[in-house]
Amino acid sequence: MGLIRIGKINFSNVYPVFYFFRSEGFPGEIELIPQVPAQLNKKMAEGTIDMGFISSFEYGRNHHKYEVMPGLSISSLGKVRSVFLFSKKPLEELGQAKICLTNMSATSINLLKIILEKFNGFKPQYETMESNFAKMMEQGDGCLLIGDDALVASMNNPGYYIYDLGELWYRYTGFMMIFSVWTIRRDAIARAPELVRRIYDELMYSKEKGRSHLSEIIQAVCHKFGGTEEFWKQYYTGLSYDFTEEHKRGLEYYYRCAAELGLLPGPVEVKVWDGAKYKYS
Repeated sequence: MGLIRIGKINFSNVYPVFYFFRSEGFPGEIELIPQVPAQLNKKMAEGTIDMGFISSFEYGRNHHKYEVMPGLSISSLGKVRSVFLFSKKPLEELGQAKICLTNMSATSINLLKIILEKFNGFKPQYETMESNFAKMMEQGDGCLLIGDDALVASMNNPGYYIYDLGELWYRYTGFMMIFSVWTIRRDAIARAPELVRRIYDELMYSKEKGRSHLSEIIQAVCHKFGGTEEFWKQYYTGLSYDFTEEHKRGLEYYYRCAAELGLLPGPVEVKVWDGAKYKYS
């Protein structure tokens, strides 16, 4: 049976899915490889990692290589609370602004472009750089941060306008926004189908235990990242970790919007892996 290499993102938003994953149940069968999202996207496309939470945009870009695991995503219906546009000006004044973009994202960068260009008709300038809040705001009219960088910056915001991209997407579309999907390479499914099923079952076990033991996860993230228990409870309960038909519709609309702006060559139909005992959760 082949080895499956799993990309493991150490962002706080992944904890409710992965915190209770029992890797010891797969001796010699899996390898956990720590990655930031942008690098995981690259490694998955290259084939040096077989599965993991990749950005939704990366799935759209290389969908012919992948399948999406049902029941697993990082999504929001409205506020996501960890993907923020910080701005020196109100949103309506960003028509030709310079926006500094984190180099750790793909989905959120293109979501911001859809919001500013498609929904508002703006033509901003963009510069991609390392996620350094102070430096980004020195060099631009605004900046996009994701994940723990965004959370910390929002806690310590010195007075900038803050726009939650999940909330803006919902305002303009009425759809759920899917930021990451748990994706597996098709060649890995062909190589080790039974192992893939066992890993998937373990992920679903971990997610369900994360739901029922959320207070334990919250204590761990408070210790690692700071913040209050109430803050993290609000954050986690505002996210969706499922992938249902509703998620699929929202994601495919995101791809249509991206294609309209030339960010993708065309619309994408999401292929959901059919090896699960249950399709959606």
